Amino acid sequence: MQEIKASEAQAHLPRILDAVKRGETFVITRDGRAVARLVPEAQRREAEIDRVIAELGELRRRAGKIAPAELLAARHAGHRY
Repeated sequence: MQEIKASEAQAHLPRILDAVKRGETFVITRDGRAVARLVPEAQRREAEIDRVIAELGELRRRAGKIAPAELLAARHAGHRY
């Protein structure tokens, strides 16, 4: 979430709307206080979440099962003890 002054929001609205379309959230401030919040449209966010969940499910199916020892080894890979 990014904070932006109302004057900056007015001057850069097309750029801000593009960022909101990509999923970012903006809080618009005036005199240092939040007055508005720009968030992605709810249905669009839900569709994006559903798409990502489906992609993760497909990735899990392709990756197959991982043994607990292998998972722990990957978790600690690169750690120095």
